[in-house]
Amino acid sequence: MILSGARIFDGVKLREGASLAFHNGRIAGLTEKTGTNLGGGILCPGYVDIQVNGGGGAMFNEAPTVETLRLMAEAHGRLGATSILPTLITAPIETFQAAVNAIAQARTNGVKGIVGLHLEGPHLTRAGAHSEALLRPMTDIDVDLYCHAARVVGCLKITLAPEVVSDSQISKLHQSGVIVALGHTNAGYDRCRVAAKAGATVVTHLFNAMTGLHHREPGCVGAALADPRLSAGLIADTEHVHAGLLGMVWRAKAGTDRLFLVSDAMAVAGTDQTDFILNGRKVSRSKGRLTLADGTLAGADLNLSAAVRNMAAAGVPLAEALAMATRIPADIIGRDDLGRIEMGGPADLIHLSDDLHLLGVWRGGEKIA
Repeated sequence: MILSGARIFDGVKLREGASLAFHNGRIAGLTEKTGTNLGGGILCPGYVDIQVNGGGGAMFNEAPTVETLRLMAEAHGRLGATSILPTLITAPIETFQAAVNAIAQARTNGVKGIVGLHLEGPHLTRAGAHSEALLRPMTDIDVDLYCHAARVVGCLKITLAPEVVSDSQISKLHQSGVIVALGHTNAGYDRCRVAAKAGATVVTHLFNAMTGLHHREPGCVGAALADPRLSAGLIADTEHVHAGLLGMVWRAKAGTDRLFLVSDAMAVAGTDQTDFILNGRKVSRSKGRLTLADGTLAGADLNLSAAVRNMAAAGVPLAEALAMATRIPADIIGRDDLGRIEMGGPADLIHLSDDLHLLGVWRGGEKIA
């Protein structure tokens, strides 16, 4: 198949005047031949969303099953995220074990779009929407369990608070291929920098549930912005992070490929639902916000097309805003086959209008939206 008539973003730059060919679910390359005319807009790699809690009416925490993963992958696929990293927030060990088994079974069953597991908690100090009663320090038994889980799920990302995890534990996780992220933390700037030296490489949902930027104590935010070893995930919905900060954050990390977009999506993603249950508590959806009864934000009502639009509106160059939702998160989880358009890669593609609204989605060369 050949798609024509749109600019092509290949993961790095925008290309004019070319068409894209794919065959048997794989990219066959750019060509001067014409095919299906898209009538303008931008053809780019499918989004890679590495923080997804739920979708299609289901929450992974509430039902860590293959069917939930299938519902999530289908819902987010229709929203343009052709690859997702399902997130399990703080939960009992039995739920974690069920989640690992579900991811492994989904891989065996060929569920498309699932690229591993993100474990957010329980080794945290700031609860946010998490169950505070389940938060605890990390043990060496936990470390061994996670190292084993990483081999089972293929890609394991763990968000932790460095003040309740030792440097040796971080180092062992990192050396075993686990992606260590800092988040939900009271740790200061220096502790976060030491954690980065030990092997932490990511900061989860920058600004939220962490020590903020202060001129005498730059906190976790300051470490994320200053340390070139740390990538930062951004919920660019203008609710979790003020619109006025989006451009400032990009300028702080510009040129490093260390800033990426996440949806932090919940069960309502891809549906008209107005509420759902998270760990026994009702979360309500209203005016672009998801909140607990006390007003605490509980995930985001966001898709990555909207996040890209918000970054572009903040002055981020279009190619860099698109890279933040495609190539950069793919690279962070070690998937250099995703988030770009290149010969032999999967034909995971999205068609955006010139004003960055989603017009079409292909996963593995099959049109799904």
